[in-house]
Amino acid sequence: MTAVIDQFPRKVREIENQWITLPDGCRLAARIWLPEDAEADPVPAILEYLPYRKRDGTIVRDHLTHPYFAGHGYACVRVDMRGCGEADGVLEDEYSAQELADGVEVINWLAAQAWCTGRVGMMGISWGGFNGLQIAALEPEPLKAIITLCSTDDRYADDIHYKGGCLLSENLGWGATMLAYSSRAPDPLLCGDKWYDAWMERLENQPFLAARWLRHQRRDGYWKHGSVCEDYSRIKAAVLAVGGWNDAYSNAIPRMLNGLKSPVRAIIGPWAHKYPHFAVPEPRIGFLQEALRWWDFWLKGEPTGVLRDPAVRAFVMDSYSPQGLPAKLPGRWIAEGAWPGPLIEPNRLYLTPSGLSPKPGDETMLEICSPQTTGRDGGEFCVIWLGPEFAGDQARDDAGSLTFDTPPLGAGLDIVGAPELELEFAADRPVAHIAVRLNDVRPDGQVTRISYALQNLTHIASHEHPEALEPGERYFARIKLDDIAWHLPQGHRLRLSISTSYWPMMWPAPQPVTLGVHTARSWLTLPARSPMPGEKQPSFPQPVSAPPVKLEELRPEFHKREQAEDPATGTVTLEIVDDFGLYREANHGLAAGGVGRETHTIHPDDPLSARMTAHWTEEMIRDDVHVRTETYSSMTSSKTHFHLTARIEAWLNDELVFERGFSEDIERDLI
Repeated sequence: MTAVIDQFPRKVREIENQWITLPDGCRLAARIWLPEDAEADPVPAILEYLPYRKRDGTIVRDHLTHPYFAGHGYACVRVDMRGCGEADGVLEDEYSAQELADGVEVINWLAAQAWCTGRVGMMGISWGGFNGLQIAALEPEPLKAIITLCSTDDRYADDIHYKGGCLLSENLGWGATMLAYSSRAPDPLLCGDKWYDAWMERLENQPFLAARWLRHQRRDGYWKHGSVCEDYSRIKAAVLAVGGWNDAYSNAIPRMLNGLKSPVRAIIGPWAHKYPHFAVPEPRIGFLQEALRWWDFWLKGEPTGVLRDPAVRAFVMDSYSPQGLPAKLPGRWIAEGAWPGPLIEPNRLYLTPSGLSPKPGDETMLEICSPQTTGRDGGEFCVIWLGPEFAGDQARDDAGSLTFDTPPLGAGLDIVGAPELELEFAADRPVAHIAVRLNDVRPDGQVTRISYALQNLTHIASHEHPEALEPGERYFARIKLDDIAWHLPQGHRLRLSISTSYWPMMWPAPQPVTLGVHTARSWLTLPARSPMPGEKQPSFPQPVSAPPVKLEELRPEFHKREQAEDPATGTVTLEIVDDFGLYREANHGLAAGGVGRETHTIHPDDPLSARMTAHWTEEMIRDDVHVRTETYSSMTSSKTHFHLTARIEAWLNDELVFERGFSEDIERDLI
């Protein structure tokens, strides 16, 4: 349970809206919390820089977080970037050169304020975690430290577009989300009469980002921009990297621990895509207190001992039954001086016709051609909306996969690190994808996914220079599964599952693929961790937050994820609805809400039957002004092309005032 703290060492005042004018005249909009006496006793600044609207989009989490730091002697500055919220201009893309340059200007502006000591930190989750790393790589002098949560150092390898060179359906899903988010109008109360013209400018110039991202199917210069792994040495600021095993971005933390040259520490919990003081699944931690220790050391020079912390504190999850959204997970915390830690030993298990074995078996080729519906219980790529998004029972997906089991374990096993599959294979098509899953088979027959990987087999040598497969030719692939920390109990079985589809997470290959696995040269390597006798768990303060925002509920929140199979055709449909409700903020009176809807359909025998649609409704009510946008997006594919469409409708007081469509055909590039 997160405790609410409303008394702080320094009294806090809030600047509800502060315009920050950039050199080109563009105004960004900021909300600032800082000590009342900061002009007389200046403080460091902490910047969170996002496209998600301070006025309504992130208002709930902002209230829980920023006043706490302000009350402990910081100016917390939540800035809406260009083209978002009340800021001028148009959002052109994610992590554009303009966005990063604007961020540097904001940092310099903060450092020059009378209430600031000149020292600045950046903090953010997801987009804000990404651009915190990227702006740090530009080396603005005032920026001394960052806290990056649920982010990545490699925009191609670990984001919502591609995984293992496979196209993620989330590329369209997030593109549709951003089309809806960026279509929203500024608040007339802050922008006055110019709000309507600013809204029309956004709508007329809004890009359809899903198509832009899909035009870059290889790891080219587009993705290298903003990928700080290209040159870790450019980051001089100290980095605290925080993530969760049930988030899509945990792989970046081990890479940054080993790659960054600046001081770096990490915390990885059981969480999905949320701040750890209010994340799910629990246990939560006192993230605000941990962050305060980080800021106090790097921005104030106080001896908080952060450099004596272990390199990484990680939560080892105990086995749990598969479910849509677990509230709390069992497990324990461990501390490691490096990743992988010194207690890790590689444990090799060979693929044999009878299962996973510590000894190699005879040469055998096993074949699999998965139904296109395999993966229907895979859950969301990124668990963010907190509906029923976790992977479900994998037994049905395993029925369409090659599976290799161990016997029931005679003793418990801790898997801590990145499992790796070395696979000799042949495929009957020039383009083939596979999904590799490590599963926990419980004694009651339920199957929980531990870790997984997606791999475009044309990318096994390079994401920059993929090559078509020669049907029937043998190849060798080394496939790294996602980093994980998992305790497999005695009596459970470990299962490796390999499928040629994983719908709807992974967009299907152009043709059904039969994969041949040659077992004699195929094996799984597990990072097995042996507990140290007398090992002491690291501890954290109990979670706290600042007082929550006061909201009036006009429509309650609602989430669902439902599957249906047409008995006549066999076509499977997955329908997802995330209704975030409609709420009015008690202080400034703005009401806002939204509904996101996704539908995925596919026939089990036909990859070209795959279709994805998204429909978002966003609305805002200010007195007698009711603004609503409806955005529609879709994607299908042929053997040679992807076909994308989108449309924006904008309504003012139930009158259609704007409409615009998009349509693009994009050639497939070995995907």
